[in-house]
Amino acid sequence: MLNKPRLLTPGPTPLPERVRLAMAHDMIHHRKAQFKALFGEVQTGLKELFGTTQVVLPMAASGTGAMAAAVTGLFQPGETVLVVEAGRFAERWSEICRMHGIHVVVITVPWGEGVAPQAVQKALAAHPEASGVLMQLSETSTGVQHPVKEVAAITRESKALLVVDGISGVSIAPCPMDAWGIDCLVTGSQKGLMLPPGLALLAFSGRAWQKAEGVPPCNFYFNLLAERENCLKNQTNFTTPVSLIVGLRESLAMFRETGLEAVYRKQWALTRMVRASVKAMGLTLYAPTHFAWGVTSILLPEAMNASTLVAHATSQHGVIFAAGQGHMKDRMVRFGHMGWVDYGDILAGLHALAASYVALGGFISCRDYLEQGLVAYHTALQEPITLV
Repeated sequence: MLNKPRLLTPGPTPLPERVRLAMAHDMIHHRKAQFKALFGEVQTGLKELFGTTQVVLPMAASGTGAMAAAVTGLFQPGETVLVVEAGRFAERWSEICRMHGIHVVVITVPWGEGVAPQAVQKALAAHPEASGVLMQLSETSTGVQHPVKEVAAITRESKALLVVDGISGVSIAPCPMDAWGIDCLVTGSQKGLMLPPGLALLAFSGRAWQKAEGVPPCNFYFNLLAERENCLKNQTNFTTPVSLIVGLRESLAMFRETGLEAVYRKQWALTRMVRASVKAMGLTLYAPTHFAWGVTSILLPEAMNASTLVAHATSQHGVIFAAGQGHMKDRMVRFGHMGWVDYGDILAGLHALAASYVALGGFISCRDYLEQGLVAYHTALQEPITLV
């Protein structure tokens, strides 16, 4: 049986047709007036999306490139930073820092849980020398969303800069930099921004730029001071992925036409829809409280292999999920619902999840799980959400 393929992973995510068509236009030169005008439009949209008055730097890299650029642009060897470790991508902050000679103090949080702001406050009190706190908005490996706003209220009162990985959070859940007091926010193109992989985006607060100005550049390519200088002239320091910038202008235009509140409300409703259906099936949600708005992690029984279920859903239903990471690789299914995804895609995904689970020997405790999901979706569309 032929099925329409549906990409429901935590990234990459589906591409809107108008974004694909925009990227198919003839190439333009990245040093000419046409590109500068395009870049100016993109800057305006990015500032709105990030919630900042500062420039947002685009770089030809994955989101990990933005993480590395943030670390080397803000901290020098020998400095101390605190890292909130609650999943595989949080561990990446620690790995990047240690590679560059930065001392890491880990705030350990069990996988599946969000960090308690008081734990950050306690760690800062124990390490007043810390120059930064590094964490995720959405931990993609576990489906957890951390209370960044509450942590930012703590770091604002210290000298430590708050550096946030928003790779699976920006344009998916509210994260206004200036209003919350975030000092660095990074993301990548292939998730909520509805673009192919290959573009990293990074923004600093005013006090982060002050810190960066005292850090000697240690990387020829990720020279953020040079990037800022060029960005203010609607240019990039090096050759940029022009087609991705063109596509980014189109996705930002879609956000503006829809309105960010409506974008976030849809993401919230899809999240509630998936979680309600999964609970109705009798399956276990891995992140019971601090859950992400763009990916839902589902814990399988020990007797069932997640990779096998993911493969079955793809081959039999055309739905592409992701298995877990690290020690949870074979125990967890990650159901992505970010970007260019609607409730019809989610219905197909929920059916594929349930049918594959049953085909592999599992038992679904409730047959109206789709109806329960739709009720949750329509209810969530009317629920208040906090944007700031």
